Parts: sequence; structure tokens; C-alpha cells
Amino acid sequence: MTQHPVAQDRTTELLISSDQRLPSAPLSSQSGRRTALVKTVSIVCSGVVSIELCPAVAGEPFPPFEAGAHIDLHLQGGMVRSYSLHNAPGEENRYAIGVLNDNASRGGSRWIHEHLRAGDHIPISSPRNLFALNELQPAHSVFVAGGIGVTPILSMLRRLVQLGRNAHVILCARSRSSAPFLDELTHLTSLGITLHTHFDDEAGGPPSLSSLLAAHQPHDHFYCCGPSPMLTNFESTCAELGFANVHVERFKAEQPVSPKIALTGHCTVELRKSGMTLEIPKNKPALQAFLDAGVDIEFSCEEGVCGACETRILEGEAEHRDSVLSGAQKAAQKSMMVCVSRCRSDRMVLDL
Repeated sequence: MTQHPVAQDRTTELLISSDQRLPSAPLSSQSGRRTALVKTVSIVCSGVVSIELCPAVAGEPFPPFEAGAHIDLHLQGGMVRSYSLHNAPGEENRYAIGVLNDNASRGGSRWIHEHLRAGDHIPISSPRNLFALNELQPAHSVFVAGGIGVTPILSMLRRLVQLGRNAHVILCARSRSSAPFLDELTHLTSLGITLHTHFDDEAGGPPSLSSLLAAHQPHDHFYCCGPSPMLTNFESTCAELGFANVHVERFKAEQPVSPKIALTGHCTVELRKSGMTLEIPKNKPALQAFLDAGVDIEFSCEEGVCGACETRILEGEAEHRDSVLSGAQKAAQKSMMVCVSRCRSDRMVLDL
């Protein structure tokens, strides 16, 4: 892999105004946020870089993480973007992420590719895991990775190798040259991992997940990370094949289903820890009202995908609009993603 130089050239320096630059010195850990030092920025394949981060503050080690976890990067201009960790759990004081220079980027991945270099300092969040690997049962694991969706799966595979378990991977990409971390996956085949690759340009079209998954057993665990059409296809295919142990992680929010009954009026929301009571419109997400009231709450994507703003429900019911909680979890009304979800009941008590 090719590493970018440590120093930025002068042209790049001029593109970032003084009030938009990343911090030049380490920041103290605050509200789960800490400063990381960019150790290397390496080209993985066409349009993808791997970024290795290490602690920037002496005595403030990185928190440990589990396979499938992701972190937030706090970028210039207030942008916050989430990226999956692809290195092995247990590697101390090192985080590694993969970033695709997406043509549909809202600005985050493009900024990273154009400006982030080795030697920079960047604020990051603690790891969160919404795509956990099943480690308690020795079931066979099957992974479907679409493009950059291989990053959390790569960490899971490294963990399974640590546990002495085998697994099967189906890697899908438009072309061989655009398939991220193909060399790393190929290396893992010598450690008990089997690999099937599908490249659209060589195969003449997209993969048939039904054909690729049909030979596996119903009690296996199936994981998929990739673009939304692939996830939809994966979930419907698993349902048709009778697979119950299905796990997905999304890059973007699902299209929310309109509620059967329109939400009107206000909800009285008691924030138990903060000692506040707020009146919040039922037809709007609660997050902004919390921020306006000065409540200290962590949030990131504001799309109901990353899970940063998950808040425990002590009383009342929410109208869930997120892409994180399962149907059963939403029905249980134990927590809500306040960045997108609404208050359904007239009164709610939240653990904030």
C-alpha cells in the first residue's frame, strides 16, 4: 500500500481557512471524545484509503473495541462521519478505518481524501458497536460484503481467526481493482477463512445471493454490510431461505415508514438525570429541543444510523424512525434514537 507524505503541500493548506482547521494540538478527552494522531494514510485500492490512528495524548489510551464496531471522526466545518474499524480487536492503542471517496459524498469522505494526512490530529469518538459478532455460540459464520462494507467484516474475520473458528466470505464489488482489502482477505484464506469473490464486470452483472447462500445451514449466522439495495436483497433472500440469524449494518438510513396515525400536539418529556421537563412537538425529533435546552447528549449522524444518541426510555412510547433497532426492540420501547424518532405518548420519561 502506498503511504501519503506526512506534510501537506501549501496548496492544501490554503484550502482550509483558519477557523476550519483540525486542532494542531491534542485535546483532552471529553464526553467520550478524544484526540487521535493520524499515523498513516495508505491507498488500498481505487478510491479507498486506510487510515491508522493512535493516541495523541500521553496517558489517554484508546478504549478497547469489539469486532464490528465503528468510530466517529469530527471533521472541519462541524462534519461528523462514522467509519468501521477493520483491525483486530485486542490491538492496543490502534484504530484502523477504511474510507471510500464516494461520488455521493456529503463532503466528509471527500474532505478526508483531499486533506487528511499523516501527522494530523483529529477528534474521534469512543467505539460503538451496532453490528456485533456472535462469539457465544460456535455457529458457522457467513459474511456478504459489498465494496467498502468489507471493513467491519474484516475485523470480524480477524476475531474469528483469534478464536480458532472458520467462516465463509462473499466479497462483491464492481471490479477487481475497486475491491477493498482483497489482499488481506486472500491472506486470511490460509487461516481457516474461505472466500468467494464476485466482480460485476467479470461476471456480467450483479451476484445472485440466493444461489450463493442456498448451500448454507439455517442455524448458521449471516452478516451483511454494503449498499442499501444489497442489504434489501440480502434480508429478503435470507427470509426466503428460512435463515433466522441475520445481521446487517447500513451506511444510510432506511426510508421511514409513515405512521398509521399522524402525530399531533405536544409531549411532556421529563429528563430524569437533568431534572428538566420539556414540551416537545410530537411531529418533530426530540434532539434539537434537548440541545436548545442545554442538555449534554452525544449525537453524530442525525439520520438514525450510528446509534450515538440512543436514549433509554423509562416511561412512555416513541414513534421509532431509526435504522438501528430491530422490530422487536422497537416494540419493546426500551430506548429510542432521539435524532429521528418522535414522542408518541403524551408523556415520556427519558434517562437523560
